[in-house]
Amino acid sequence: MTPPQRRRRHPEAQPPPPPEPGGEGAPDGKRVRNPERLYIITGAAVEDGERAPIDLVTLIVASEDPPPSATPEQSALLRICQAPLSVAEISAYLNLPFSVVTVLLTELLAAELVQARAPIVRRARADRSLLEAVMHGLQKL
Repeated sequence: MTPPQRRRRHPEAQPPPPPEPGGEGAPDGKRVRNPERLYIITGAAVEDGERAPIDLVTLIVASEDPPPSATPEQSALLRICQAPLSVAEISAYLNLPFSVVTVLLTELLAAELVQARAPIVRRARADRSLLEAVMHGLQKL
């Protein structure tokens, strides 16, 4: 004679639904981008030769509020650029590839809604008095 088996009080949990393409739950943990969506964001008007010379450390500052005719991506870009941000930060905050952000920025630069500034370059050599003060402080330890 076999002993009676216990039954669970709660029904078995359903397996999780399969991840949607492009969602955060992709099997490898990375988001799968839909290239058609990125093409729609950037449009076909800008060619590679017409892009503004922007690199990852170029600082972008919005000069005006988003106009009513701006796309949602452009509006979001203008809202977050009230203070200077690098293109790399903008790309990360908007979760868009660098190439897409440069196309959006090219359009906004042409419309004079943003300003691009070169990053602040510090002097190549430190001030001698500062180095001497650090050296004397270390010697006193």
